Amino acid sequence: MKLINLSRKKLAKISLIAIILVCTIGVFHQGIFKAADKSIGVLVQNQDLKPIYFVDTKEKKVAISFDATWGAEFTPKLLETLEKHKIKTTFFLTNIWLKDYPDVAKTIAEKGHEIGMHSVTHPHLNNLSENQVLEELQGNANLIKEITGYEAKVFRPPFGEYNNKVISIINNAGYYPIQWSIDSLDWKNNMTENDIIERVTKKLHPGAIVLFHNNGAFTAAALENIIEYAVKEGYEIIPVSDLIYKDNYTVDIQGAQKSNK
Repeated sequence: MKLINLSRKKLAKISLIAIILVCTIGVFHQGIFKAADKSIGVLVQNQDLKPIYFVDTKEKKVAISFDATWGAEFTPKLLETLEKHKIKTTFFLTNIWLKDYPDVAKTIAEKGHEIGMHSVTHPHLNNLSENQVLEELQGNANLIKEITGYEAKVFRPPFGEYNNKVISIINNAGYYPIQWSIDSLDWKNNMTENDIIERVTKKLHPGAIVLFHNNGAFTAAALENIIEYAVKEGYEIIPVSDLIYKDNYTVDIQGAQKSNK
């Protein structure tokens, strides 16, 4: 009889513990879903804004681009190579470079290449205020127009750095923020001509935006082979503005620009 009473006590205790556990789990479970819902809402509201890394297309079209901030020693050879193959590209120019090489900038524009913006002072835009970012944009656009007569519409952030604020400012100013999907790494001292060729040709894909620099020691020589390879593979090489969609598009989390049509 004593054993039976003890079992009942244990049973009652176990039942009480079970009830408490069920209630706790229920509250916890509900809390998890509320937290999850809240987190999902935050993710959607604060989803990362991206510049255009590449265009989502099946057409075999790619854009070649050059950043120019320092030096112009190898730029004439670069332009000669592009002219030889009747290729038009995009040059992203800073005010630093424009002031040092205004005649070269004019030549680039006269040869039919697109002029893009690359800032006034080549700063880390993430560290600047909204007004400072706008000054980097407008000051750059104004000098490009003054020297070349070109009204730039595409902008590449210095160092490829950006955050939501920077991309929002660029978009709201009416410009297209441009990144790249293939980096030639032509600025590195340890990169040879063959290294650059192999790196770009292996990664080439429809809708690609390729990054070069105007004053890489091996860029012009490598470009010759890269152009020949691309043409042989059926690619058309065009300026960035001719590759991207101008309206009715979205840019996903990977930086792929997709048409909404």
